[in-house]
Amino acid sequence: MGNFDLLMQGFSSSLTVMNIFLAIAGGFMGLFVGAMPGIGAVTGVALLLPLTFKMNPSSAIIMLAGIYYGNMYGGAYSAILLNIPGDSPAVMTALDGYPMSRQGKAGKALFTANISSFIGGSIGIVTLTLFGPLLAKIGLKFGPAEIASLILLALTSIGWLLGEDPFKGIVASALGILISTVGMDTMAGGIGRYTFGSVNLLSGFSFIPLVIGMFGLSQVMDLMSKKEESDSLTTGPRLTLKESILDRSELKRVIPTALKSAVLGNFVGFLPGAGGTTASFLSYVLEKKTGKNSAEMGNGAIEGVAASEAANNAAAVGAFAPLLTLGIPGSGTTAVLLGGLMMWGLQPGPLLFIQQTDFVWGLISSMYIGNMACILAGLVMIPFLMSILKIPRGIIAPMIVLVCIVGAYSVNNNMFDVWFMIGAGVVAFVIQKHKYPIAPILLAFVLAPRFEQSIRRAFSISNGSAKIFIEKPISAVLLIITAFLILSPIVIKLVKKMRTK
Repeated sequence: MGNFDLLMQGFSSSLTVMNIFLAIAGGFMGLFVGAMPGIGAVTGVALLLPLTFKMNPSSAIIMLAGIYYGNMYGGAYSAILLNIPGDSPAVMTALDGYPMSRQGKAGKALFTANISSFIGGSIGIVTLTLFGPLLAKIGLKFGPAEIASLILLALTSIGWLLGEDPFKGIVASALGILISTVGMDTMAGGIGRYTFGSVNLLSGFSFIPLVIGMFGLSQVMDLMSKKEESDSLTTGPRLTLKESILDRSELKRVIPTALKSAVLGNFVGFLPGAGGTTASFLSYVLEKKTGKNSAEMGNGAIEGVAASEAANNAAAVGAFAPLLTLGIPGSGTTAVLLGGLMMWGLQPGPLLFIQQTDFVWGLISSMYIGNMACILAGLVMIPFLMSILKIPRGIIAPMIVLVCIVGAYSVNNNMFDVWFMIGAGVVAFVIQKHKYPIAPILLAFVLAPRFEQSIRRAFSISNGSAKIFIEKPISAVLLIITAFLILSPIVIKLVKKMRTK
């Protein structure tokens, strides 16, 4: 039986009244969970997992999957409107989404985020339907050495591409790497690093308080420090819902970007442990390197929103391929889903597609329903979301501060995270005044631990030999690209100097 026939069989299972309701309900819950800083997809799915104990496995996974990819939609909303990314993949969305909002283009940014998320999700679902098992096996070829080389490529690109001054970008990246080293070194017997005897630092700094402080709280400080004529959050004209719809020229900018970003993001989603954050960053870098409007990115370019949102949604769906076909979670959320599958008595792996056909194809077919529900819900919510921008700054600023405090506290129910969030906000406010970018700090903070873990595993496999990074063909190619990115600006400058002499 072909994949199309199996998919139709899956629709016969997922198109029951109960499963349609659960897919839509999961999508709506994901939208709200994603838009609330401090929760995120992992926490949202983990908190709602107990609700599925008495459901049959197909219905349970349909609802939880809806929450997962609905979260990818919702994370963009707070990033665009308040400069507070709902989850780590939305950090890249905030770079252009919030400047668009400040320019009076919040509606277009939200519309772009929804359309791009739908395109990314759709490509991810179609790819999973047609090539899921095959691509999962290809993704498995990315071992510790290949993952380390891929993340090294990302880390070396941060400083050069994010920020006007490459040197300041590199300094910001180094600061992010330094912060990420705080905590227990689990691969060295649980030795504490840079904890200074503090129990609160044993688990390291939490990402959510860091991103809330550096994006949200610092933005409030910046808003209140400026004496603007306008009392609202926007500086441009207000847009109605009709005016938020993208015109033909804007669609020509968004759709190609969303398509290529979705393909890249979907592939990254197949890689175990890569996740939506890596996908959104790499797609943003690709667009900044190859896009026609790369000079505008970071200042309100519609392509920046499209690249980030298409990639992280495609990666979210792509992460199901290694989960279902190999039993390997591709992200933190799919790790929680793996626990759910085992709790329901299902063993993910190649035999799952043979022994549990109804379950697998019922899940895949439900993704089409959930993705459609998310795009419709997102578009309907645009007028309500834009009304937030009508609130005067004197009222919205304390509300944002309250959201920041609650979001930071909710991570570990610890006041230490709140104080850390405030400190991060102050630091971000000061360094931005000196034209240092904050995005490299956050991205390096996320990527550095994964890089360290992968590189140490690679050395463990090779008994300490660095040859493993060259002997592996994929790793070697990635290292060559990394070297090219590092050396090309230097070579270009030298060539220009020689020509002027």
